[in-house]
Amino acid sequence: MNRRTLPLTDHYDVRRGEDGHRYLHPLVRGFPLLRFPLLNKGTAFTEAEREALGLDGLLAPQVDTLDALVERQYAEYTSIAEPLDRHVFLRNLQDRNEVLFYALLSAHVEEMLPVVYTPTVGLAVQKFSQIYRYPRGLTLSTRNIDRAGAALANVPLNDVRIIVATDSSAILGIGDQGFGGMAISIGKLSLYTVAGGVGPDKTLPVELDVGTGRADLRDDPAYLGVKHERLTGDEYLRFVDRFVEATLQRYPKAIIQWEDFSKDAAFEVLRRYRRVVPSFNDDIQGTGAVVLAGVLNACRMKGEALRDQVVVVHGAGAGGAGVALAIREGMRREGLSPGEIAARVFVLDSRGLLTDDRHMEDYKRELATPKGLTDGWAGTDLESVIREGKATVLLGLSGQPGIFNEAVVRAAYANTARPLVFPLSNPTANTEALPADILAWTDGQAIVATGSPFDPVTLNGETHEIGQGNNAFIFPGLGFGAILARVREVTDEMVTAAAYALAEYTQANHPGRTYPPVAELSHASSHVAVAVIRQALADGVATEFTLRGQSDAGLLDTVKRKFWQPKYLPFRPPLDEPASPR
Repeated sequence: MNRRTLPLTDHYDVRRGEDGHRYLHPLVRGFPLLRFPLLNKGTAFTEAEREALGLDGLLAPQVDTLDALVERQYAEYTSIAEPLDRHVFLRNLQDRNEVLFYALLSAHVEEMLPVVYTPTVGLAVQKFSQIYRYPRGLTLSTRNIDRAGAALANVPLNDVRIIVATDSSAILGIGDQGFGGMAISIGKLSLYTVAGGVGPDKTLPVELDVGTGRADLRDDPAYLGVKHERLTGDEYLRFVDRFVEATLQRYPKAIIQWEDFSKDAAFEVLRRYRRVVPSFNDDIQGTGAVVLAGVLNACRMKGEALRDQVVVVHGAGAGGAGVALAIREGMRREGLSPGEIAARVFVLDSRGLLTDDRHMEDYKRELATPKGLTDGWAGTDLESVIREGKATVLLGLSGQPGIFNEAVVRAAYANTARPLVFPLSNPTANTEALPADILAWTDGQAIVATGSPFDPVTLNGETHEIGQGNNAFIFPGLGFGAILARVREVTDEMVTAAAYALAEYTQANHPGRTYPPVAELSHASSHVAVAVIRQALADGVATEFTLRGQSDAGLLDTVKRKFWQPKYLPFRPPLDEPASPR
């Protein structure tokens, strides 16, 4: 059957009636229908639907509305005390009744984001083999990678547009988690739907199980992944090659988000595939964009420009490198020369300041400080770099809890009346400093943003909001814009445009904040998507030509019109077509 004539999934299609309204055309009926989470409406099936779909007698008699079901599920959710138990509750709901899950999440996104995503998802990753209940997404391992095409053919979704793929080698700040990284891919895609408007039947989480370097996982009888050492080198790249080749065959319109790869693999995978399949790395590019947006807003709060700052990035992994590159690009846009930027952006790893006379990984070289700039410095450790370099911005992506101690923060405070201190490492246990301590050490003058959520801090009668530099403000809009523009490539300029769009949205709606409230994720993402589409058109990588010539208001209208909403669509018989479309 021609790909264009395939239904949206093997279980149903979405069609439009003569009245222009969308409806579900089911390809299964009866009990199997209730076991497909994208079709199941629970007690919200109408009497007519129950009779027509072979569900009569299989459900409780009451017919509920979606709002009533959301209220019932929320009451149960709030009765659960532990965050991990709440995470499991939401995941089980998603695997049972997907529209209801998204309706609940949309209604309480600020409250539930820390449970679905960071910080609780870190614990869910670590416990993934224990909490595993129901299969979701695609798992390619060393056992089946030679059958990648056949495995992808088994996925019942026929029009996937966004894939989040991880090899689980560097999850958050907790390192190699083997098969458990699938929880990250699932969680990220939940945000693509609730914040980025991508329909759940167009998303696919992927685990690339190439083994694990952790003996404790390999020796654990309960561990669900393959139990051998990680693939490396050419063998590893051949594995990913097979995945990419099979994906291009099955889902030629899909965009891939590479997620939580170790620093060396992250840069190599991005370089190798970004012009083969439209793709980006959220740890490098998404993190860089969201931090750049926050720093831009913090500079405006100070009445200064980015070009006026001296920035220290502590942590030179994928996230730290991505942030440093984004800050450098922002300074370039503000007119600084490469030499001026080199004297204003300093990157440290576990051995101290990156200088061009050191031996280091290839990806770090463009981040290194010319050794001559440090001549006469007292040292190249964190505190010395802050003092000698006159740093005004301190960005933490090291995963080292407490590394921004009082002496370090006070050193930055000595250089400026209002230092920017962003301890961004996730999960919460890995944060470089607590916001309350930073504010106490700077007499309440620091501008603070974090990676994980923190409550506001009250000091000397003044309440300080703590902005959350969450990648969820960037990647859903970046991905959705790329999907709508049908891009051939996700360019660096598109990622930078996403950063500036988030900064502008925050400035326009919350001028005293570094980031907007999490409750506004979908609104912020829509503005990010518009900027991404506009940049894709400018870069010549957009193939959706109907977007050409549209104003920003017109593009925003398109984004909002295409934005998926969690609503139960009506089913329309007749149901006399074959149960399988193939």
